Amino acid sequence: MASGDLAMGVVFLTQTVVGILGNFCLLSSSLCLYCSGCRLRCTDLIIRHLTVANFLFLLFRGVPQTMAALGFRHFFSDLGCKLVFYVHRVGRGMSFSSTCLLSVFQAITISPRDSRWAELQVKAPRYTGTSVFLCWILHLLVNIIVPVHVTVNRGDINMTQRKKFGYCSDGNYERNVYAINSALLSFPDVLCLGIMPWASGSMVLILYRHKQRFQHLHGSRPSRRSSAESRATETVLLLVSTFMSLYTLSFTIHIWWGVSGNVSELLVYLSALTNASFPALSPFILMSRDTNVSRLCWSRTSPSVLRNM
Repeated sequence: MASGDLAMGVVFLTQTVVGILGNFCLLSSSLCLYCSGCRLRCTDLIIRHLTVANFLFLLFRGVPQTMAALGFRHFFSDLGCKLVFYVHRVGRGMSFSSTCLLSVFQAITISPRDSRWAELQVKAPRYTGTSVFLCWILHLLVNIIVPVHVTVNRGDINMTQRKKFGYCSDGNYERNVYAINSALLSFPDVLCLGIMPWASGSMVLILYRHKQRFQHLHGSRPSRRSSAESRATETVLLLVSTFMSLYTLSFTIHIWWGVSGNVSELLVYLSALTNASFPALSPFILMSRDTNVSRLCWSRTSPSVLRNM
């Protein structure tokens, strides 16, 4: 085994283990609050599905990629490769869609009662489950085309035109077929990429206007409410900027991968690393701004208080 492969294997292993532990902590915290009877927000259901999606991606992409980098490259059958690719694509897409829903529902939640969002603010909790369910259905259907061209790596056939991932390979696409498949698979992600900045920008504007009104009425003295607003703003901005940065990098690598005739192993590793970064980092971003103590305190406060992330 080359020293470079060993180093990448350690990096993948660290990223996967840390990501799984982070998502487990976030999911267990959310479930504990649910079972304890605390007042939960409509976004809590979205967060739980986000962690499940992250789990799926890290288990079905991070673990196989780690094993491949460490030299264990022939441990899947054709059916195993197809299943692994399908599940990790569904998990990746659902992770992004859940983050998008989180931004939209949070923007609706903190909007003033006299705004155009007032009616949606009342109805939003009832549509949370339906929205999450439809996202799962969308990604389960869209990614059906993924396993069609995925096979196990074989040494007895011509693999020069296939994209190798270390443990499985993908190809051979005609140019037109590749373009159609890429557009179909990228559509949900691009849609999220357009909605999330809009929702987050609306949220920042709402919080800024509220802060200006509060300072005008009560002076510049800091308050618990303004602190909550700051945490909410920072959380959304950090989550969205992380999503957009990593997606842009991943999309650039994907395009480069598509037009390149000969894909290097380094490009495969870089693609896997960037794709797994958001599922691994997102739980820590959420937990860093939303402690159990603040959540338990929220369960005892008035519903009219601004709910932070």
